[in-house]
Amino acid sequence: MKCPRCQHENPAGVKFCGACGARLEVLCPTCQAANPPTNRFCHECGQVLTVAVEPVQAAEPTRPLGGPQAAPRIPAEAERRQLTVMFCDLVGSTALSGTLDPEDMREVVRVYQEACAEVIHSFDGHIAQYLGDGLLVYFGYPRAHEDDAQRAVRAALGIMDGMERLNTRLRRDRDVQLAVRVGIHTGLVVVGEIGGRHEHLALGETPNLAARLQAIAEPDTVAISAATHHLIERRFGCRDLGLHTAKGISTPLRVYRVLGERDAPSDFEAVGTGLTALVGRDQEVGLLLDRWEQVKDGFGQVALLSGEAGIGKSRLLRELRERVANEPHTRWECRCSPYHQESALFPVIDLFQRALEFARDDPPEGKLRKIEDRLRPYGLSDPETVALWAALLSVPVPAGSSPLNLTPQRQKQKTLEAVWILLVGLASRQPVLVLIEDLHWVDPSTLELLSLLVEQAPTVRVLVLLTFRPDFRPPWAQRAHVTFLTLNRLNRRQTELLVGRAAGGKGLPTEVVQEVVAKTDGVPLFVEELIKMVLESGLLREQDDRYQLTGPLPALAIPATLQDSLMARLDRLATVKDVAQLGATLGRSFSYELLQVVSSQDEETLVRTLTKLVEAELLYQRGVPPEATYFFKHALIQEAAYQSLLKSRRQQFHQRIALALAERFPEAAETQPELLAHHYAEAGLHERAIEYWRKAGERAVQRSANLEAIAHLTNGIESLRRLPTTRENILQELDLQTTLGPALIVARGYAAPEVERAYARALQLSRQLADNTRFLIATLGLCSFSLLRAEIQRARELAEECLALAEQIGDDALLLEAHSALGQTLFYQGEFASAHAHLRDGIAIYDPKRHGSHAFLHGEDPGVGCRVHAGWALWSLGYPDQALTLSREAITLAEQLSHPTTRAYALGFAAVIHQLRRETREAQDRAEAMVTLATEQAMPFWLAMGIFRRGWAIADQGHRPEGIAEMHRGLTAWRDTGAQLETTYRLALIADAYVSEDQAGEGPELLEEALTLAGATGERFWEAELHRLKGEFLLARSRDGQAQAEASFRQAIERARHQNAKSLELRALVSLSRLWQRQGKREEARRMLADIYGWFTEGFDTADLQEAKVLLDELSAP
Repeated sequence: MKCPRCQHENPAGVKFCGACGARLEVLCPTCQAANPPTNRFCHECGQVLTVAVEPVQAAEPTRPLGGPQAAPRIPAEAERRQLTVMFCDLVGSTALSGTLDPEDMREVVRVYQEACAEVIHSFDGHIAQYLGDGLLVYFGYPRAHEDDAQRAVRAALGIMDGMERLNTRLRRDRDVQLAVRVGIHTGLVVVGEIGGRHEHLALGETPNLAARLQAIAEPDTVAISAATHHLIERRFGCRDLGLHTAKGISTPLRVYRVLGERDAPSDFEAVGTGLTALVGRDQEVGLLLDRWEQVKDGFGQVALLSGEAGIGKSRLLRELRERVANEPHTRWECRCSPYHQESALFPVIDLFQRALEFARDDPPEGKLRKIEDRLRPYGLSDPETVALWAALLSVPVPAGSSPLNLTPQRQKQKTLEAVWILLVGLASRQPVLVLIEDLHWVDPSTLELLSLLVEQAPTVRVLVLLTFRPDFRPPWAQRAHVTFLTLNRLNRRQTELLVGRAAGGKGLPTEVVQEVVAKTDGVPLFVEELIKMVLESGLLREQDDRYQLTGPLPALAIPATLQDSLMARLDRLATVKDVAQLGATLGRSFSYELLQVVSSQDEETLVRTLTKLVEAELLYQRGVPPEATYFFKHALIQEAAYQSLLKSRRQQFHQRIALALAERFPEAAETQPELLAHHYAEAGLHERAIEYWRKAGERAVQRSANLEAIAHLTNGIESLRRLPTTRENILQELDLQTTLGPALIVARGYAAPEVERAYARALQLSRQLADNTRFLIATLGLCSFSLLRAEIQRARELAEECLALAEQIGDDALLLEAHSALGQTLFYQGEFASAHAHLRDGIAIYDPKRHGSHAFLHGEDPGVGCRVHAGWALWSLGYPDQALTLSREAITLAEQLSHPTTRAYALGFAAVIHQLRRETREAQDRAEAMVTLATEQAMPFWLAMGIFRRGWAIADQGHRPEGIAEMHRGLTAWRDTGAQLETTYRLALIADAYVSEDQAGEGPELLEEALTLAGATGERFWEAELHRLKGEFLLARSRDGQAQAEASFRQAIERARHQNAKSLELRALVSLSRLWQRQGKREEARRMLADIYGWFTEGFDTADLQEAKVLLDELSAP
């Protein structure tokens, strides 16, 4: 067996090399099977073998044969982080070792490893292990960069180029040619010290996938995964190789072959089309355009544009380019590179190589000719100038040409002058726009050139626009022609606008917008990447003009495209990162006082550490320790710091914080119970967490903070599911579910699926406990859900069950709720007298002092609920004034209770009473107040109702197209909450607006839909009016429809009489009387109308009775 370390031939079966002592078998970290050292994968389970050959001294770090590897500081604690892993291996090394002497093979491997290591180190990659002739390389550990995936791909391409040069030498010296394969994958890993050899290795699927990709790659090619491709596709050309299966990987891999780097001077050139419109930068764009106007007038200008990563500097430059694109000008555009900070004049060289269209296969004389052709129009083609440009661009001059014979310093000076002279020549013909990005990575020579440009700019028609991050300090200040611009974060309104545009103009769910705004802190790049991730995640379903959530919105993770840049900021502060991680565990903001209690650092060290974090702009500070408060500048920075902690470490931090809060800050348990609950839950102490989640939920419900209540109560339920099923825990969940139900009703609507789930679970739990009181509460919740879903018969059965059980228990509070539930259900079935009787019983029981808390237990106050529905029942029965009185009582009671949902309830049904009485102005006032309240309190159910009521009022005042559109909008929003109740009534009101408009429109179809629904659901309370309106449409269509219209009117009358609905009967009889008047049956019409009119004892100032009186007088006239 050949030793992979020293190439010594050993007898078969030995475990250690006889020449150097290296271990000759590799134990699989997964199944512990012994593998030969030449295996890359375990022959038993397929796991990648990332254990290198053991050196003679166990403590000696693994290093290449070619020499030691310079390593950055290794974190002491293991970490979770995104990592780009590169697996590089020689092709056919086994066959090659059979043709070479072991010593020669050792030398070949050494120079190969040296060549690879040189390239890898140039991109700050970390060689984790040398696996014989293979290399396992990390980009993003121990030090992250914002472009680690790009670095890995550039390193891989660099290795390919290096192999070409190395093979030239090996063919000449040893008649050998090497080929390599490279696989690259990006993903989440846990990386830290493994085993007794103090190696820091990455665990997880990512290294395995990189190894599998290497095996898939063709010789001398680079294969990357879809995850890596997503991060580098803007910068590199790739070919999709399709799906591949790999041993040990459950799903097929999509594989890409890297072809090469794209020629793109800026990020936006790399992106291509489809940019989001610029938002919130009108002032900055205006200022730059003003400077451009000054340039065109002959006054050169310099603009310095500062801003953090992702704030929109490149996007602003793109906007300026587009604004001046149609004006005559010359543009120079380049950027500094993090890989070339020691490469003299790299941005300038890159700019002119692109401008001169140099190709890799251009011969030197061809490149020289391009230089001369470009310089000649400006009189700059003299031999010395051409030689300077040729030297700058690394173009050999022909033998026999005069050498420059200049000192290096003098040659650099004259080169800078040559660039300036060319710029002057260009500016003499037309204005020049010079755009240079990323000065925070500028090399010293380019900085010298820029100093020259800045100093001389006023003398030529040039706008020099330079961008950089805040940590760069430009040496050009206090000059009249220099403008300094700092790009700030977008405000909330601008961020919301950008969110909408990033989504392609389609509406997003409110919770998605709020989550994105909260996480991105007004940084445009964060917004765009987070929206892109959400749109690609499957969380949303696309409709015509908007997106809808496919389920509950989970916490949004950091997009892979931002992971590296965020970790890079943390890694630059490696010595103080642990405090940042502890602070991130505390939250987006934290006090010095609490941090000091939970930190292990002494006061002096802690203050010094926090100062470093503030100076690095990871934290903001308010106040002075010990009274200081700290804030993470970005929510995503906080999340990145927190996510980098191992789960075990997080739990330790959370437990430390929870105990400190409970013992040292007892007031937090009263004012912020959710804070203790969070830390206890994350610490795995769920028994303690549940108590605080319940307190937090109840506290939020009392403050009508229903979304927060839902979150707290749901978290409490989740904590309970991690505990054993005991009677005590069942009781705790039952309390949580019954508290959750009303919060869900307010926030989502009565008919939301979550409401049914909460009450169904509560019903199940109450049965297990044989708890009749809680069983009744859960049944009432399901009754409300069923009613609003227009499952009216089921709702009636549940309500009757509740009443029977409440009478059995003998609790008047439960009787009150049962009468209210049954009364409402009977009302919608059209049994108005019975409904009124139950609602009247509820009103009689209700005592504000004893039952005022029911609003928080059931979603709205039962005293108000009984009054508003009793009012509607009384109107139907023919008592419009008593209906108005009850509505006003409900409004007064709701205002006294100061419960937003109850107030919305009262306002919504007050608008109904005014609509029934046809008091349009009053109905609109109530609807407007309801819309305002529901918007402020985030109550979509009541908002939909308010919008519809307002639409009716607008239409009834003569603005019918606008009103009809508003009613449609309200009906759609109503249905979006899951509600179906009252749909027949709403469709009828829209149809009625078409009748009033004197055109059919979609009115007949709406009525047919409503009649079908009434039959299917048993919603009969508005059925008489549906038949009446159908008759009106038949009359409006043609005179030939009189018989059919009369039949519809008679159906309406019959239905109203069956329900004892005098107000609806009156309307139907007025319609029939008008028809008979037209047909000459005046006396029959008069007698019929006189009978019903004579029945009424009140409401004679309402529109219905006034119209009836006018018609009656007409019919009575001789």
